[in-house]
Order: sequence, then C-alpha cells, then structure tokens
Amino acid sequence: MAITDVEVRQLEAHAIEIRESIIRMLVAAGSGHTAGPLGMSDIFAALYFKILRHDPRNPVWTQRDRLILSNGHICPVLYAAMAHAGYFPIAELQTLRKFGSRLQGHPHREFLPSLETSSGPLGSGLSQAVGMALADKMQLAARAETSGEFKKYFYCIMGDGEMNEGNVWEALMLLGKLSLPNVIIIIDRNNIQIDGFTENVMPLEPLKSKLEAFNFNVVEINGHDMRQIVSAVESAKSYSLKPTIIIAHTIPGKGFLKIEGDYHWHGVAPNAAQAEEAINGMRTLYNRLHNDSV
Repeated sequence: MAITDVEVRQLEAHAIEIRESIIRMLVAAGSGHTAGPLGMSDIFAALYFKILRHDPRNPVWTQRDRLILSNGHICPVLYAAMAHAGYFPIAELQTLRKFGSRLQGHPHREFLPSLETSSGPLGSGLSQAVGMALADKMQLAARAETSGEFKKYFYCIMGDGEMNEGNVWEALMLLGKLSLPNVIIIIDRNNIQIDGFTENVMPLEPLKSKLEAFNFNVVEINGHDMRQIVSAVESAKSYSLKPTIIIAHTIPGKGFLKIEGDYHWHGVAPNAAQAEEAINGMRTLYNRLHNDSV
C-alpha cells in the first residue's frame, strides 16, 4: 500500500474538508464534541480514502472491511468522512443531533446501513470487534473456505480515555489469546478526556509496554502524518503472528489553533465566529504548506 506524494496531498486535502465539515456541523447543532473529531480527521481521511476496502454505493457489501467506532462521541469525524466518501449527501451533515436526524450525537447502526455498531457507552467497541472477527473466522471454517478467500479487516477505533474501562482489558486479554491478526486497533492517544488529562485522571503509561505484555504487536505513530498512518496499517496487515495495536499520538482540536490540546473542548461546540476563524486558519496553513489552494 505504497503512498505517493500526490496521494499524501490529496489525503491532507480530504482531512481539511473533513475538519471544515465537523466545525460547520457542530455550529449547526449547537452542541457536540470538537476536540476528538478534529484530532482524528487525518486518520479518518486515510481510512476512507486510502485504507478501507469498502463501497459507498453498496454499504452492506459482504466483503467490506469493518470499522467499529468504540468512542462513539467522536462520531462527527465518522459522519463527515462517510459523507465526503459518498455514503450520503454532505448537506445532511447539517442535521447533526437534530430531532429525527440519522446523524445522532452517538452513532445508531439502524439509522445508517453503513454503520457497523451503535456506540455511546465507552469500552464496548473492542469486544464487538473481537466478536465480529471471531464469528467471521468461524463462518469461514464452517464453509471450509480456502485460504485464498479475501481476509476482512476489523478496525477498532478507540479513545485513550476509554481505556479506563475494565471491559477494554477483558477484550484485550481475549484478543491476545485468540491472536486474530485481522483485528487492527487504533488508539487515539490525545492525552485528554472529559475530566482532564489522562495521566492525571487515570495514568495509562507505560501504555506500549502494557499492551505488548497482552501479546500484541504495538506500533506508535504521529496520527497526523499520512505516511506514518498508511505505513502502520500496511505493516499491521503484513504481520500475521499477532494482532496489531497502533497508538496514534494526536493533538485534540488539531487545526483549530486556539483550542489545540485543551481538554475543556472535549465536549464543547464552537460558535459561528470561532468556526470561521478556525476554518480560515486551517486553509491558510494548508496553503502555506503546499503553496496552492485546497
């Protein structure tokens, strides 16, 4: 899955579009989560426009990869990425959190056929991903599928704050035992949660060593570097001995300079003036880096 310079710029442009959509939809909603979605925009751009095997025209395609969003409160980034990838009209993003909208504040799988799970209570997504991967393995075995059958990948997106949940570590123990290499976990290591900084609320470090002790291949990356994101997933796919956990170090609120790294913006939406300031700043920075328009 080599990535060219042109693709890097295209993915970065998609990430800017996703961030703009996140900000505009939060303003329209008047509520929602800002920091996490902005911080994960690069990863979701890479997933939906480079990594995932999926088809927006056929969202229930049986051979699609599965993306399980465990930290469901960052769903604005999921909705924005899906809309820009063609799953539903971009204009529908403005209905976020509105009564009767398909785009609620936490994802509901019955509202959109392309959502794999409903999520809200933290800590459940990894158990769901492991269950899906195990069921898929059992189904393949029951049908005596050949090794040439395409292997689905099950991507579980998690927040570092939700790793306070005991259910996460139970799922890690099971996955470490089963050693399903087609489960790829991406942890948003942004160091914040609703009550403060993770290391103050419930310290996670040394996180990499802990996860390795649970029988995982662990890779740490800059979650805003497209080359590192794509390379880490490619490495995970080629590593067949253990499942892989990618610890993606991100900046909460990335692109909205005034709020970057501020945990107070975990669950606060910008107002219209803040939104325009943020969007103009993002475009300016992108143009400065690439010397052309988005």
